[in-house]
Amino acid sequence: MLALPLYDDYPRSGTPAVTYGLIAACAAVFLWQDGLDPQAADAVAYTYGMVPAVLFGDAELPARMRAVPPWATVFTSMFLHGGWLHLLGNMLYLWLFGRGVESALGGARYLLFYFICGAAAGLTQALVSPAATIPMIGASGAIAGVLGAYLVLHPRGNVVVLIWIFVLVRLVTVPAVILLGIWFFLQLMSALAAPLNEPGVATWAHVGGFIVGVVLTPFFRRPGVPMMPPARTTPFSLAPPRRRGPWG
Repeated sequence: MLALPLYDDYPRSGTPAVTYGLIAACAAVFLWQDGLDPQAADAVAYTYGMVPAVLFGDAELPARMRAVPPWATVFTSMFLHGGWLHLLGNMLYLWLFGRGVESALGGARYLLFYFICGAAAGLTQALVSPAATIPMIGASGAIAGVLGAYLVLHPRGNVVVLIWIFVLVRLVTVPAVILLGIWFFLQLMSALAAPLNEPGVATWAHVGGFIVGVVLTPFFRRPGVPMMPPARTTPFSLAPPRRRGPWG
């Protein structure tokens, strides 16, 4: 079974320049990574990725990998990705949910919010696995904060999801509170089941970023932006009419 979110019904205005800029930056960095040979790519991951043991001073990288101080890797790691699927999955969620959140927060606040959530996500993972020596990379922790903000701002909204089960393909309108609630539950269960200090998906970062996003959103939203506006589409309908294209 494949469930792929495509577009939403969040009311927004203006061009989400920060969201598009973050997507462009992540894509540009990944294209640079992808053009490196495997040894150089690994060196980049250790140089600019966040290594918890290095962050806390319990391990040290070779001199050639100390281009930035350890604390800075909390931020530089957000722009690195481990493969095409890693990049595309993260950018889809950033594009889908980030545009509405940026509209509600405003560009400058949204950018600050994004980096705070990303830093909190990275530190959550580092505190849970302080002895880990594998670099943590990816924008998913910061994007988890964006998902948390979306849930707070538009819980009655709906997201059109492509459901693909063998030969059955349907577009279904799913309430955001259900979609994001299931996402968070799965991340939490994965985090609780994962062995500490072992390589893998940094699910505790997702949990931490999401929670921080939920907590901070009421303080970051622009004055006058309503909380929990009414739904604009009908949930659980099949093949819903598209009010705006997936690229608009």
